[in-house]
Amino acid sequence: MDLKPIKTRKIYEEIVDQIRELVARGELKPGDKLPSERDLVERLQVSRASIREALSALEMMGLIEVRSGEGTFMRRLRSESVVAPLAWMLSIEKGTVTELLEVRKILEVHAAQLAAERAMPEDLRELAEALEDMRQETVTPELGGVADLRFHYAITRATKNTMLMLLMDSISDMMQQMLKTSREKLYKGKYTPDILYLEHVQIYEAIKSKDSVKASEFILEHLKGVEDELRRHI
Repeated sequence: MDLKPIKTRKIYEEIVDQIRELVARGELKPGDKLPSERDLVERLQVSRASIREALSALEMMGLIEVRSGEGTFMRRLRSESVVAPLAWMLSIEKGTVTELLEVRKILEVHAAQLAAERAMPEDLRELAEALEDMRQETVTPELGGVADLRFHYAITRATKNTMLMLLMDSISDMMQQMLKTSREKLYKGKYTPDILYLEHVQIYEAIKSKDSVKASEFILEHLKGVEDELRRHI
């Protein structure tokens, strides 16, 4: 008899699942506007706090975008993106913010190790350029996280592993959306632009020194710290 333990689910998770199911059935499409918070409260018979938690999670997953003064809309993926169909499929399946962070740990910890072993001078230059942009953002914080994403993607390229690069391509849209949305939340907690920058400096120095053990340790510590902080807000 195949019996499984009963798991207690939070209300916002049920809301997220309902929205994802509507997307999967084609009842919600990119560009569609979601009902207002008040309307969702009345329809779902839940608290406004639960609705906001669900919307925050959906935004981090890259499924929705909030337009100031207009409302909340299903997100349009870039039509020119080769990996858009896969990214969209991953979004509407069982991807959550914490699951995406778990995937990043699986991929990036070993990627940092390989990068330390295989990085060429041009890879180190690319990492240094992304790092310099991050340093400038400590003066004028940019919530988009573009330099952050460039840094992590440069690590993947330095591995010289084509399959790993393709896997990173498939989640790059979601990573960019998560970085954009999570930055504001991170800055409200223990993380500041300076701390994020210094953590990336540690990773870079380890890769530059060809210390694969330290490189993987530093990036794991960084991703765990981000995950712990985001869990406090979701």
